[in-house]
Amino acid sequence: MFNDLAVLYLDNPWLFTLSTGILGLVVGSFLNVVIYRLPIILEREWRAQAMEMLPASSETLVAEEEPGRFTLSMPRSACPACKAPITILQNIPVMSWLVLRGRCASCRSPISPRYPLVEIITAALSAWVAWHFGFGWSAACALVVTWSLVALTGIDIDHQLLPDDITLPLIWGGLVASVLVGGNTMATATPVSARDAIVGAAAGYLSLWCVFHLFRLVTGKEGMGYGDFKLFAALGAWLGWKELPLIILLAAASGAVLGIAMIVLRGRDRAAPMPFGPYLSIAGWLAMMYGNDLIGSYLRLSGLEH
Repeated sequence: MFNDLAVLYLDNPWLFTLSTGILGLVVGSFLNVVIYRLPIILEREWRAQAMEMLPASSETLVAEEEPGRFTLSMPRSACPACKAPITILQNIPVMSWLVLRGRCASCRSPISPRYPLVEIITAALSAWVAWHFGFGWSAACALVVTWSLVALTGIDIDHQLLPDDITLPLIWGGLVASVLVGGNTMATATPVSARDAIVGAAAGYLSLWCVFHLFRLVTGKEGMGYGDFKLFAALGAWLGWKELPLIILLAAASGAVLGIAMIVLRGRDRAAPMPFGPYLSIAGWLAMMYGNDLIGSYLRLSGLEH
């Protein structure tokens, strides 16, 4: 059955793209859950660990017990305002939000348009990956990277946090993929050879680690978080060390442009911290999809390649 499906998708790229886009809608719905719940889960774990370190008789800090289990699957999704459970029909990606006109079916409280936006973005990027790479291991690996980057971007925007629960598996996933299928695909982006992946992961982490400590030594401030090191290492593991300069240049350029725009248009405080993870994610995704083309275009424009 799998062979028949593979032949069908290989002979009909548009069908593979459409199927992957629909899958992206479903995954995007799940990523909304991850973006919202994972930081809360981590905060509860950190609070519990902190309480374990306090003396039993200490009354200086008392943590309130959180009612019930709270995981990615429990409790069931509900309206934040009235706590009414969300039914299966009300949880259909994008369509439910449109039918409900962006409001809760029970209390009519507004539902953030961010939920369908994440689903649409995930679907569009997934379909783009499928069309670009075609059916095969390269597309499967690129989808894993894409979905992880969407989740990390959402969490970093909300909490300025890049959780180890996502970044570390992403690093190990890139290394394992490089050993199992790296160099055996027709794609030039991902997964790369085991050697390039190992060097890429190490170079990605150490380069930003050095920048972090040098910046702190000079200014006395911390310019980024350790999560940025791990995300850059993960991108190095999937894309190889050769793509790292392009990624950091794209991330720095996009961060500078958007940062200046927010200061000018929205009056953002220049001293306010700004998450770097979203810019690394955007740059990493572009490098995964069009790294060689971007480098080639730059060389031609600069006159270094004839």
